[in-house]
Amino acid sequence: MITGEELRGIPIFSPLPPEAIDYLARVVEDIRLLPGEYFVHEGEARALFVVIEGTIEITKVVSGEERPIGTRTPGRFFGEVPMTLSTNFPASGRAAGPARIIKLDVTAYYTLAAMAPSVPAKVAWLARRYLDAIQALAAEPPDVVARVIAPASDARARALSTFLTRNHVAFDRVTVEADAGGQPSPVLELRDGSRLTDPPRREAAGAVGLDVEPSAADYDVVILGGGPAGLTAAVNAAAEGLRTVVIERLAPGGQAGTSTRIENYTGFPFGISGDDLAGRALTQATRLGAELVVTRTATAVDPTTRQVTLDGGESVRAAALLIATGVEWRTLPVPGVERYLGNGVYYGAARSDAAVAQGQDVGIIGAGNSAGQAALFFARHARSVTMLVRGPALEASMSRYLIDQIRGVPGIRVETGSQAVGLHGDGALAAVDVLDSASATTSTRPLSVLFVMIGADAATDWLPPEIARDAHGFILTGADAGQAPEWPLERRPFALETSAPGVFAIGDVRSGSVKRVAAGVGEGGMAIAFTHQFLALDR
Repeated sequence: MITGEELRGIPIFSPLPPEAIDYLARVVEDIRLLPGEYFVHEGEARALFVVIEGTIEITKVVSGEERPIGTRTPGRFFGEVPMTLSTNFPASGRAAGPARIIKLDVTAYYTLAAMAPSVPAKVAWLARRYLDAIQALAAEPPDVVARVIAPASDARARALSTFLTRNHVAFDRVTVEADAGGQPSPVLELRDGSRLTDPPRREAAGAVGLDVEPSAADYDVVILGGGPAGLTAAVNAAAEGLRTVVIERLAPGGQAGTSTRIENYTGFPFGISGDDLAGRALTQATRLGAELVVTRTATAVDPTTRQVTLDGGESVRAAALLIATGVEWRTLPVPGVERYLGNGVYYGAARSDAAVAQGQDVGIIGAGNSAGQAALFFARHARSVTMLVRGPALEASMSRYLIDQIRGVPGIRVETGSQAVGLHGDGALAAVDVLDSASATTSTRPLSVLFVMIGADAATDWLPPEIARDAHGFILTGADAGQAPEWPLERRPFALETSAPGVFAIGDVRSGSVKRVAAGVGEGGMAIAFTHQFLALDR
């Protein structure tokens, strides 16, 4: 607990009357920090921090990277802007070395302000100076690492741009006229001026600085899949000192990363996009020391040694293996759909698809929460949004809050008992044939963009038979795995353990999972607790 004498040594508090000093000594939090320890993160609720000993560093995420933007030494404070403007913190604070700070919460600050008006006056003056620096930083153009050069409607350019966006790579999109001679595109131009023409995804990833190979052959924890469950497991494992790698075939966030708005995840009262949520989890996991390897998939697992073979031939061995590969979108069973993939037909939807929908007549096939979130998002960009729902109503598969919001948006039309049965267009999608099941009649709609969200299946055929699955291919865990003939031990499996000891399954790929982001996050944290118990047994 800080003393009144120590408080009197801080310039802003030195002229305060004795009763104000005594009050502060009773109510402030006295916090001692280890080097690198954060005491506040960008976006958290307001408070005022005063440095007592050591140095703290102020950081801000700019263009996807955390950048130091200032320091605070003894006697100085941090939180001027939030306290003056009643906002959340615009930047984060961490200890540059061993440090000691005090924290005034909102109640303590305003009580002190009533006792000593000179304190809020000084804080407001400093807030104006600090705000000018933050505004100048925010006005900086993003530090792009590449440019994607291609015609506006190029499907491969969209795929490359989506990949870069979902991996939080800053880039510029440069639109050029289509080459009548059929010049290959897109072109990925790097910062040094070199160019890659229509690069494979892995080559593009390596060129912009993403990790495409594990840095080691042995890890404490190998996680297959970088969705909410996998990233949460990585955060927990790395935080507890376990050497951790995440193997992800596309980008962090998994299927949830394509969600335009997640409204029911605790802690975000106004919702958050799946991409933003994935970005925060990725930053947290990598800051704690976890590796993320993208554009790689597992092709085989040895259930005894827990050695994972990757496409390309490399392998990594895990003391504990977590399978969090999620599910894959079901394909649209309409003749000729392959011709329009990337040219009007898209599986899933993400915020980065706003440009595709801008000013267009958009169709969304599906009736789940992802479809509802996409309809609400694209209604802000499209000329019209039509939801094609095979069933009789949305209520059977969509949350009530989404249904109510959709009904309040005049630009969204919901057609129940309807399904797409034909696609038309010369190169790009121009129209969709829709069958009305009630009347058994077919009509053609001028839809130029079609997002397909008709459910997903587990892609687990590559797993060995020692890892038991249910009739639909989802992985059995816990008691179900223990009852499977593949379980080899006398002990019972841990709750998320598969029928192969030391191999766990979490998230949507697990049999019986509830297919919600919050559930995947919970399972990711639980899995690391069980991992510790397994490793203790193994030792």
